[in-house]
Amino acid sequence: MIFVNFKTYEQGTGADAIRLVKILEEVAHASQIKIIPVVQAADVREMVATTQLEVWSQHVDPVEFGAHTGFILAEAVVEDGASGTFLNHSEHKFSDFGTLEKAHARALEVGLKTLIFAGNLSELKLILKLNPTFASYEPPELVGSKTTSVAQSKPEAIAEAVEITKAKGLPLIVGAGIKSREDVRKSLELGAVGVAVASDIVTAKDPKEEILDLVEGFE
Repeated sequence: MIFVNFKTYEQGTGADAIRLVKILEEVAHASQIKIIPVVQAADVREMVATTQLEVWSQHVDPVEFGAHTGFILAEAVVEDGASGTFLNHSEHKFSDFGTLEKAHARALEVGLKTLIFAGNLSELKLILKLNPTFASYEPPELVGSKTTSVAQSKPEAIAEAVEITKAKGLPLIVGAGIKSREDVRKSLELGAVGVAVASDIVTAKDPKEEILDLVEGFE
């Protein structure tokens, strides 16, 4: 399983996002590896209309219908066709656990799957109390790294994260600097069920070549 976070990169926005999701769909069908595009809320409807892949939103807020200007309403992304949402990514963290808990509850209320990010093992233990669909260990200092991945620099932490999540019966997704089949293979060998990637695919000169390299890590 590969989550591809489009973030707000130019290459992952609007018409460019449509082109990218078609590439991901082609590779997913050919490889039979589940690939999930995670897009800006504004692009969810177009992505769902474009692809048969499961589409996720990058975020939802802990709000209900009402006076909440600029927030992302869980009901809105569901109506647009999103199947799930990221929560607590290092680039969009909630201010405290209570706020994250409310956002997660809102996601569950409308039927969204959830992937909650933890930046360290202590936070991972905390977020598991919410029983998300997936938990992710993603050290923030390695997010977007062009040189070092979590699989290369912190394999022992991944192994510990796997033990923590297995004890709760939850699957672990590994992120931060993932950029090669070796990173994917190592993460899976340590017990993760998949990876979360972003710039390695979205900003690549040849996104298809990059995603093909990553899926080979599942062989």
